[in-house]
Amino acid sequence: MSEQVLEKLIEKVAKLPGLGPRSSRRVVLHLLKDKETLLLPLIEDMSKVANNIKKCVECGNLDENDICQICKNSSRNQTLLCVVENVADLWALERSKVYNGKYHILGGVLSAIDGINPDQLNIDSLEKRLESKMFTEIIIAISATLDGQTTAHYLAERLGKLDIKITRLAHGLPVGGELDFLDDGTIAQALKARNLL
Repeated sequence: MSEQVLEKLIEKVAKLPGLGPRSSRRVVLHLLKDKETLLLPLIEDMSKVANNIKKCVECGNLDENDICQICKNSSRNQTLLCVVENVADLWALERSKVYNGKYHILGGVLSAIDGINPDQLNIDSLEKRLESKMFTEIIIAISATLDGQTTAHYLAERLGKLDIKITRLAHGLPVGGELDFLDDGTIAQALKARNLL
């Protein structure tokens, strides 16, 4: 009986990104090794998250309130709107401490293979936000994958009718990157986006 319960938990943990059956088994066994300091506090924290965290009604970020701390913050640049795929991308941009505007989370990218079309992304709510005319620039900060490029072009075309500047994050050489270890697409993009010294 207990083995079935464990196997069910291991199967569920294995569905998490980056974990397979073996690594999820190690995670579960590690948690069980010290229930009091590892497993039970984790269960408590997960319960709090499940009961208290919700999507921001404005941007789609995660927060305990209907409107997240970023959207509430009046000291942020109210004229810039950065469009990202998901919450992890928003958090990555926040870690850089360079961007100080607002965000809009699409909830993914267009993908013919995965059957994701514009209706399944938060594009309609993006257009509604842009109707306020408060934004002067939209920054499209979407991954440089084929689906990301397709989504960026779709957004630029669809939002191009608005009188708002549309920009895209630069792509190219990573800081500290060596040319010999980079793929051809990255090198080509870096050459196209080169700057004067």
